Amino acid sequence: MDLSNLRDFSLVASHGGLGLASRASGQPKATLSRHVSQLEEELGVRLIERGTQGLRLTEEGSMLHERTRGLLADIAEVGEAVVSGGSTPRGLLRVSAPVVLSHVVLGYVAAAYARAWPDVQLEIVAEDRRVDPVEDGFDLVIRIDPASDELLVGRRFLFDQRILVAHPDAPRPVVEAGQAEVAVVSLTSRLLQAHWDVRGSSDDAVDAGTWRALPRSVLKLSSFLMVRDAVIHGAGAALLPRLLVANDLQAGRLVSWGMHAAAPVEIWALHSSRRLASAKVRAFLDLLQATFPDRHFDPSTASSFGVALHGPT
Repeated sequence: MDLSNLRDFSLVASHGGLGLASRASGQPKATLSRHVSQLEEELGVRLIERGTQGLRLTEEGSMLHERTRGLLADIAEVGEAVVSGGSTPRGLLRVSAPVVLSHVVLGYVAAAYARAWPDVQLEIVAEDRRVDPVEDGFDLVIRIDPASDELLVGRRFLFDQRILVAHPDAPRPVVEAGQAEVAVVSLTSRLLQAHWDVRGSSDDAVDAGTWRALPRSVLKLSSFLMVRDAVIHGAGAALLPRLLVANDLQAGRLVSWGMHAAAPVEIWALHSSRRLASAKVRAFLDLLQATFPDRHFDPSTASSFGVALHGPT
């Protein structure tokens, strides 16, 4: 595959047309059009549909663009680093992260990163699907309790725990013989477990230490954010990540009925082991570690999320 043809195709695809791509690059439209046609001929597929209303990527064109634009940015970054002899972060950085983590903390992290590294175009996609960093064109993927994978390497930057929370006026469960039934709001995407072992906090379980909650679903919702809102409005209890409910507990909108007795949840930032970590990736990993120096989320220190790095460590 001719790299210059691929680069010009990506330029046209990114700008949505030959005219805009021509103005951005300074290349004639005829040259860009010819390079795209040569790439189509080389691959044997149509990449762009040309019509009276402008250009539109075909399914194959969209796939090629999504899977190669990150690679092209990396190639450009390497070339610039070789010429300059430095390792200043620049180019496109795409990050996939879980929805809850994205909504609670990554907005602050993204703002700090943008201030520290203005030459990087940062794109964070909040999604709970399991993405492949290479196939889906991501430089980093953030995963919760990831399985060991020799194709991915990275850093564990945060621990979290799940808390059984409820509205302050909700009647606490009555623990008998070390267990109690609990009416809960649950996720539609997950099978409700038969029981949760919970440490303390139910009035009837203070002396028992750990008690067993027997969840009974009274409402099913499709996201943790919806579950949290439903619990705040008294729909039932729920076992939710601490980082999602920490502010609500602090403000008194929710109360804790106990901590899940399971091991803390580990949150990792991972990238493909088949590619060297670029300066922009290392800078993002450094910022995550600087934001959570003890690897725990504390809502009282949310202002520290504005920490700015003046250069890679």
